Amino acid sequence: MKNTTQPYIVSFGEVLWDIFPNGERAGGAPFNVAYNTFKMGTDIKMLSKVGNDELGEKLVNQIKNWGITTELIQTDEKFSTGTVIANFDENNEAHYDIVQNVAWDFIEILPEHEEIIKNAEAFVFGSLAARNETSRNTLFQLLEWAKFKIFDVNFRPPFVDVEIIKTLLHKCDLVKMNKPELRNIIEFLGEEYIDEETGVKHIQRYFNINEVVLTKGSKGARYFVGNQSYTFSAIPITIADTVGSGDSFLAGFLHKRIQEKSPEEIMKQAVSLGAFITSKFGACPDYNYEEYRIFRENQYKKSV
Repeated sequence: MKNTTQPYIVSFGEVLWDIFPNGERAGGAPFNVAYNTFKMGTDIKMLSKVGNDELGEKLVNQIKNWGITTELIQTDEKFSTGTVIANFDENNEAHYDIVQNVAWDFIEILPEHEEIIKNAEAFVFGSLAARNETSRNTLFQLLEWAKFKIFDVNFRPPFVDVEIIKTLLHKCDLVKMNKPELRNIIEFLGEEYIDEETGVKHIQRYFNINEVVLTKGSKGARYFVGNQSYTFSAIPITIADTVGSGDSFLAGFLHKRIQEKSPEEIMKQAVSLGAFITSKFGACPDYNYEEYRIFRENQYKKSV
């Protein structure tokens, strides 16, 4: 029977509270992707876990208030809701202390997951949620069901296990990484980093990955599809903070990618949404699509 429901994406991994010097904000890279994908008008399901505690209740209520479904967010009776202690250096770059053995480390596989994952247009995951055996085993099973698997590398030392990273790269259809992560992966393979093109081509061949997205902050981004590559400049903006800029970039990318738009249209959306969120405070700022659309139109008018 044909699936007639609205196309949707599943994002897997950590939902948590980022504890900043000026207060707390809902976060976690997979959730940041989910939030901004939802803002673009794409249906999203967040698969994660919170603790049966005040922070967990507050987080689930916050997500519901944003209009995002919480049907796949589990509750753990033993482990507490995840938190991350965030601080900024003199360059306004965020640094994180990610608390271990929290609820999202123990995401369980449930009978209803198979159909949900099989029917999703895309399944998004990162490396951090694979740090604990329980969530890692769940992730590996979900990857067997997903039809389009997007690996947002998102290294968070000390939670970088080379063999797990290699396994996840073998399982994905598309990988998104930044320049330092590209260098790291090339080193993991025992190769010497030469340049972007050589490095990405090697990863494509070694792991049999057709699509690679390389983000470079103020130097823009590149999109490799098979033997083709597309280069895009960054949009110059005044940076509020860099929290979640890569996540919002991926959200913009996903919104157009599942519609099978052209690489130019996909990356234009990715670059402009990444810039828009970087010009605001936090990874999940309050905004609507119209506000973003005006920003995007104005920025591209300037560049013509």
